[in-house]
Amino acid sequence: MKENNNYLEIKNVTKVYSSKVAVKDISLSISEGTIYGLLGPNGAGKTTLIRMITRILYPDKGEIFIKGEALKEKHIKITGYMPEERGLYRKMKVFEQLIYFLCLKGLPKARACQKTEMWLKKLNMYEWKNKPVGELSKGMQQKIQFILTVSHEPSLLILDEPFAGLDPVNSQLIKDIILELKASGVTTIFSTHRMEQVEEMCDKIALINNAQVILEDNIRSVKKRFQKNIYRIESDNDLSILKDIADLTVLESGNNYSVVELKSITGKEFLIKLLNKVDITKFELKLPTLNEIFIELVSKSEEGRSKKEIII
Repeated sequence: MKENNNYLEIKNVTKVYSSKVAVKDISLSISEGTIYGLLGPNGAGKTTLIRMITRILYPDKGEIFIKGEALKEKHIKITGYMPEERGLYRKMKVFEQLIYFLCLKGLPKARACQKTEMWLKKLNMYEWKNKPVGELSKGMQQKIQFILTVSHEPSLLILDEPFAGLDPVNSQLIKDIILELKASGVTTIFSTHRMEQVEEMCDKIALINNAQVILEDNIRSVKKRFQKNIYRIESDNDLSILKDIADLTVLESGNNYSVVELKSITGKEFLIKLLNKVDITKFELKLPTLNEIFIELVSKSEEGRSKKEIII
């Protein structure tokens, strides 16, 4: 019998506000120690789903399980939730605020002080520990919010736009910490609109639109599924000859490179034909970005929804 290594399972969950269906019959499985991307346009249902995982809301139908056990109040203590909206007291000093929240999460005060000092130093915030939160920059406040999320050592992290307001240096710092936590076995749900970070960090993604999951798979499989017969060619020669070759469309051109879509020939056949005309320094299949896949799928989903409404 195959062992189930799912940390979190969401089974046929539905949530309705009055006549508005926010989440409709969603089922997801998230493996332990992975980073799972929860994607979708604004209003798709992501936040409602996250709030049900954190027991801020309760599903009208369906169930949520952590390590095979139905979600309970006790699971809140092993969850670190970083919402997109900040929940910090602006007039309260950084150090005392972190200790206050850690004690609320069940840590003894001495342990809370120790964890707070460690995390402030790790995120280069120690010199700001006696400053009121309201005097910090947006990026610094984001780092304090991140410390609040991870410092009680949760086994489940839920991060909603964790890089908002951060410069590239601090974005990399937070990213490295998230990957360190993953290596230690922490399971992470990562919700963002920054697709390049999803590609770099996530093992698997789910795309939600109009309250339903329209795609769920690992990154490699998603890209392979949506790949087209598009190639990038680089050469020190003039590539303007490409426009004279039948069975292709030039999509993009620049200094010493072109991107083409092949129609009725394979990449191998095209490369052989090309080598007879120019010297090639690079020839590769161009996989779609997650951003391109996201736009394509959401557009198709909205188009299908509009047609259905017209038929009705």
